[in-house]
Amino acid sequence: MRHGGEILVAALKAQGVERVFSVPGESFLAALDALYDSGIDNIVCRHEGGAAMMAEATGKLTGKPGIAFVTRGPGACNASAGVHIAHQDSTPMILFIGQIDRGHRDRQAFQEVDYRAMFGPLAKWVAEIDSTERLPEYLARAFQIATSGRPGPVVLALPEDMLSARADTPDLPPAPARPASVSPSDITAITEALARAERPLVVAGGSVWSAEAAADLARFAENWGLPVAVSFRRQGHVDNRHPHYVGDLGIGMNPKLGARLKDCDCLLVLGARISDSMTLGYTLIDPAAPGKTILHVHPGADELGHVYRPDLAIAADPRAVIAALAATPAPRRWEVEVTAARADYEAWQQPKPTPGAVKMEEVILWLSHNLREDAVLTNGAGNYAAFLHRYFRYKTYATQAAPTSGSMGYGLPAAIAAKLQFPERQAICLAGDGCLQMTVNELSTAAQHGAAVIVLVANNGRYGTIRMHQEKHYPARVSGTDLANPDFAALAQAYGGFGATVREMADLAPAFAAAEASGRFAVIELVLDPEALSTALTLSETRAIGLAATGKS
Repeated sequence: MRHGGEILVAALKAQGVERVFSVPGESFLAALDALYDSGIDNIVCRHEGGAAMMAEATGKLTGKPGIAFVTRGPGACNASAGVHIAHQDSTPMILFIGQIDRGHRDRQAFQEVDYRAMFGPLAKWVAEIDSTERLPEYLARAFQIATSGRPGPVVLALPEDMLSARADTPDLPPAPARPASVSPSDITAITEALARAERPLVVAGGSVWSAEAAADLARFAENWGLPVAVSFRRQGHVDNRHPHYVGDLGIGMNPKLGARLKDCDCLLVLGARISDSMTLGYTLIDPAAPGKTILHVHPGADELGHVYRPDLAIAADPRAVIAALAATPAPRRWEVEVTAARADYEAWQQPKPTPGAVKMEEVILWLSHNLREDAVLTNGAGNYAAFLHRYFRYKTYATQAAPTSGSMGYGLPAAIAAKLQFPERQAICLAGDGCLQMTVNELSTAAQHGAAVIVLVANNGRYGTIRMHQEKHYPARVSGTDLANPDFAALAQAYGGFGATVREMADLAPAFAAAEASGRFAVIELVLDPEALSTALTLSETRAIGLAATGKS
């Protein structure tokens, strides 16, 4: 006879789980007890949102469900941000929520929430486990759902009395992995459509990917002479130094690449959703009249035709499709198109100077040239991230962990998860001053668990993205976008880490070297000129555009 916590943790071990992220609560004490001597690392976080984001980042970097435990009510509400990220980013993740006793339901008991109603729109599956004996069944199904088709989050509520009750129930082994396959006729249909194209474009993305898929994609592009782009925040899907790589289609994209997407006559999408961020708010491709042949390969059948009607829809593992395509003979090549698209990418990478002694474009270029090829870079949301997208060249798979959902505060928890998962690799977080402060308390988690991440915080004293839009639409009417910030270096030191402040570009390399030599987590504050707002425009230039557009002076 085992209590429910022991049965649950045994199921996690059977699935190969090595680490969970949690904020403890009295509602799942039995699970905490079972974790005690299980061999599974329990990373204790400072906020449920941080714990959920760490679990999501683990799923994103490994392709296996990241696991988080939080308590009922407020804990679940706090964790919902991470579930939303997992949903929009198609990341496998399982969130366990402690729940009230089964006999107290529907009385508005202390911290009672109906989690099916709460998480229904955010998760692939939400369930509440009423029977201790059925824990292995629910766990097996949770892992299967989280990783099948379009991956995503699963939420399981654990009534406290169910979890502490004892049962004699056998463990269930993981479901055997099914070899990915694709129909030869589907591959023929793709190649025949491509062979007819005059201006083809390949877009890779989504969460079902691998290092082998990145290599196969490069081989396919070389054999066929095709230009390859990636979707928003999936730049690690192919070596950005490859001559057939032409850039990323996302927020802040190269306008010339956007024009190429609009003008292409055959679009092959491998694994990605055809989203608003990829199409500039559905303006580059009209869902009602795409004006091009669309070949869409996606692991989730429900995603095909969700917004854009594809001429060829293939519900399959994109890794298997790319492997098959890489082995096909190439009937024609598009050297001129590839050369022009790559030249546009190279030109876009030439730094556009921003004001001030510390320039984000130079910071990112320095990182691109000096970090190890397998360094993991993480970020949340903000204009600072546009510099990363534009100027950094990702070299290998699983080196980018960033929210396609646009969630602020993600970078630090994700970097901690990356460092714990890959302790031998550099884990670098890029954050804005507003972005970092949403989860800055997780520096304490990094200290406790020895995650020697390096955080570079771009401090321009404002919520930069919102200020940019504010100046465009309501110029010179600053409302709610200015920030009062701490001394970030001193804050890092207060948490037990290394802190440095960079006020000149010459300070960056020594500060970074000292951060690495410290062996601790580090925060390097980049003091930016208040005029520095985006990769393209200063604050004053943005305001001038807004004044002209609104007829003011």
